[in-house]
Amino acid sequence: MEMSWEQSITYSINTVYLLFSAYLVFVMQLGFAMLCAGSVRAKNAMNIMLTNVVDAVVGSISYYLFGFAFAFGDTSNPFIGTNFFALKDVPNTSFDYSFFLYQWAFAIAVAGITSGSIAERTQFSAYLVFSFFLSGFVYPVVAHWVWSSSGWLSASSTNPLFASGAIDFAGSGVVHMVGAVAGFWGALIEGPRVGRFDAFGKPVPMRGHNATLVVLGTFLLWFGWFGFNPGSFDKILVAYPSTTNQGNWTAIGRTAVTTTLAGSTAGIVTLFGRRLLVGHWDALDVCNGVLGGFVAITSGCAVVEPWAAIVCGFFSAWVLIGLNIVVTKLNFDDPLEATQLHGGCGAWGLIFTGLFAKEEFVIQAYEAGDTSVVRPYGLFMGGGWGLLGCQVIELLVILGWVSVTMGPIFYAQHRLGILRISTEEEIAGLDISSHGGYAYNTHQEENQPRFYADYMRMHDHS
Repeated sequence: MEMSWEQSITYSINTVYLLFSAYLVFVMQLGFAMLCAGSVRAKNAMNIMLTNVVDAVVGSISYYLFGFAFAFGDTSNPFIGTNFFALKDVPNTSFDYSFFLYQWAFAIAVAGITSGSIAERTQFSAYLVFSFFLSGFVYPVVAHWVWSSSGWLSASSTNPLFASGAIDFAGSGVVHMVGAVAGFWGALIEGPRVGRFDAFGKPVPMRGHNATLVVLGTFLLWFGWFGFNPGSFDKILVAYPSTTNQGNWTAIGRTAVTTTLAGSTAGIVTLFGRRLLVGHWDALDVCNGVLGGFVAITSGCAVVEPWAAIVCGFFSAWVLIGLNIVVTKLNFDDPLEATQLHGGCGAWGLIFTGLFAKEEFVIQAYEAGDTSVVRPYGLFMGGGWGLLGCQVIELLVILGWVSVTMGPIFYAQHRLGILRISTEEEIAGLDISSHGGYAYNTHQEENQPRFYADYMRMHDHS
C-alpha cells in the first residue's frame, strides 16, 4: 500500500534514527573488546579480542538464519516466533531491514557478556558453539516473550499479563541477565582459573594488564548506551492524542538523562565504597560501577524520573560491590565480573522498574500517550503490584530458561573435554597455545622463545 507524504516523512525520519541507534549499539562491540582486552592478562589479549570479533560475525549469521524469526517472526505465537527468511523492506513491520539491524546489534551484545565470564580458560571451538546457540536461539526466545507484540510477557500486548506486562524497555533482563546467566553456568562448570585461589581457598589477585583499555572501553560503552536506551523508541514520531506535546520525542531526551544519571551515580558510589573497603582509589572498580548503573537503568530508563535514576544507580553500586564479595568467598571466578555486573545489576533493574515506574511515562512509552488508558505502574508510585509481579516473573523465567538451555550446553562440552584448555596451555597463555603469537610486539623477540619453549616442554610434543 502506497504511503502518504506525511507517512513517508515519518518513516524516513524513524529509519534514519533507528539506523543511527543501531550504529551506536554496534560501537559497543568495540567497547566490549577494549574492556575485555584490558581486563585480562597480556598472554590472553589476542584470544579475547578474537572472541569479540566472533560474536559479531557468528551472531550475524545465526541471527539472520534463526534468531530474528524466533524473536519477531510471528505475531500470533506468545512463546516463539517463526516465519524464517521473511526479512524484507516493509515499512512499519517487524521485518523491516532497519529494525533487523537494530535488533541484531542487541543480539551480538549478549554473547559478549558471556565471553567475559569464561575468559582466559576456554577452548575457542567451544566458544563458537555456545555463541551461535546463544545469539541464534536462547536470547531471541526471551526477546519474543518481552518485546514482541504477541509475547506472553510483553507490555505492548493487546492483553498483557496482569494488565501490565513486564517493562524491560531496553533489556536489563532480556539482554544483560540472559548473557550473565549463561556466563554463570560456563564459569561455574569450568571452575576458576589456575592460580586464582591458593591452597587455602583465599583469592589471589589477577589484575588485567592494561587499565587504559578498560577506561577506553568504558567510555565507548557509555557512548553506545545512548543508542541502546534512547534508541529503543523505534517509532519516535508517534503523535499523542489529547495532549499538546510532541509525542515520543519528549521521552527520548529524558531517557538519555536517566541513563547518564544512573551510571554516574553508580560510579561515584563505587568510587567511595571501594575506597572504604580496600583503602585506595581504583579506576577499574569505578568503570565497573558505571557500567552496573547503566545495566540497571536499562529496564526502566524511559518510565522513571531523573531522581529515581539516581536511586537506581546508588543501589546498583552496592549490589555489585556486595556480589563481588560473595562470589569471592564462594571461590567463583568471573574475570570481568560479568555475572555480578550484568546479572545482579540487571535483576535489580527489573525490580527497580516495578517500584519506581511513573504512570505518565508508562502511558507515553506503551500507550502512545493516551491518558484514557489505565494500567499498573510502580509500586512506590502508587501503581499497585501488577507491574512488580510481572518484573519478578521475567526475572525468574530468564533464570530458568537460560539455565535449562545453556547449562546443558556447557556441561556437555565439559564432559566431552572440549570446553576448557589444559593447565599447561592456560599457564602459557591462550595466545601462544591457540593463536600463534602474542597481541603485543614489545619485547616479544626476547620473551616469546622462552615462553614457547616452556609451553612446548610442558605440552610434551616429543
